[in-house]
Amino acid sequence: MESGTIEAPLPGLETTPGAQSQPVVGRALPRSPSKRLVVVSGSSHPELAEKIADHLGVELGPVTLKTFADGESYVRFEDSVRGADMFIVQTAARPVAHHLVELLMMVNAAKLASAKRITAVIPWYFYARQDKKSRPREPITARMVADLLETVGVDRVITMDLHAGQVQGFFEIPVDHMVAVPMFAQHVRDLLGPDVERVAVAPDTGRAKLAGKFAEMIGGGLVVLNKERPGHNQARVTGVIGDVAGKVAVMTDDIIDTAGTLCAGAEALRDAGATKVYACATHALFNEPALARIADSAFERVIVTDTVPVDPLTKPDNIEVLSISGLLAETIQNVFADDSVSAIFAGENQLF
Repeated sequence: MESGTIEAPLPGLETTPGAQSQPVVGRALPRSPSKRLVVVSGSSHPELAEKIADHLGVELGPVTLKTFADGESYVRFEDSVRGADMFIVQTAARPVAHHLVELLMMVNAAKLASAKRITAVIPWYFYARQDKKSRPREPITARMVADLLETVGVDRVITMDLHAGQVQGFFEIPVDHMVAVPMFAQHVRDLLGPDVERVAVAPDTGRAKLAGKFAEMIGGGLVVLNKERPGHNQARVTGVIGDVAGKVAVMTDDIIDTAGTLCAGAEALRDAGATKVYACATHALFNEPALARIADSAFERVIVTDTVPVDPLTKPDNIEVLSISGLLAETIQNVFADDSVSAIFAGENQLF
């Protein structure tokens, strides 16, 4: 540079002599943190998703779900989800494999569309009963589902009444495990009133701890059924451990599949002297011949939830369906607001 020559400053960096250096307004856009909640539904249980959205005071996000002639699924969100806190509601209703793949595709679509956080709301967890190897050369499919969900980009899972608590350990992401036991207990107390003697009944020794919690909640004793399984979807009750004579017996379980275990237990309890027999179960799969068995059974009432669709036209009169939409909506609201989820149950959701 020659002596006495002044080099011109770069464009935009000119300064006025004697002026203090100040940040230039307009070159950055300051924004306070903002959050946007979006709830969308797969094809497995849109009625439940609608109820959840109603509780939250939002509309379900529009999504196109198609199945082509060759059975291939297609998914597309109709609105932008960029930066949204997304909650995708999909349960393991039949056909289970189709709904699992649809959920994975919806998560992938949300990830590619730049959703900020993706929570899979799975009221009835896919392949929940395949949580361990019971025989050689079997898969642990519940763990495989966890791996798939994490691989496609799920950030969090909300589910209901897992068949086994260790499924939570299959994930490296947060899992919010909701339970229906407090809701069932309140409903049973309202049905029976304060003066009726009652007992909670565990369908087998594996559910004794949970049934013990249920017994405390309904204000009764604990009875355990001893049963054998000669084959898949077959059950035989061999004994009743505890006193049920002259009392109302309330069975509690997580799943009703073909209702063989449930109805066999009801007969054993009536034979042991129970005045009435009720049952509570979260996941009402009702595979054949469950509905016919329950209709002809000794049950006064079978109380279930809507984690999977229950057809009101085919269910017998002694089946009552409670909705878990309010519980899931409250959970979603707390997750969205970064509030405590366990506070919903006052810490009483650790039942395993």
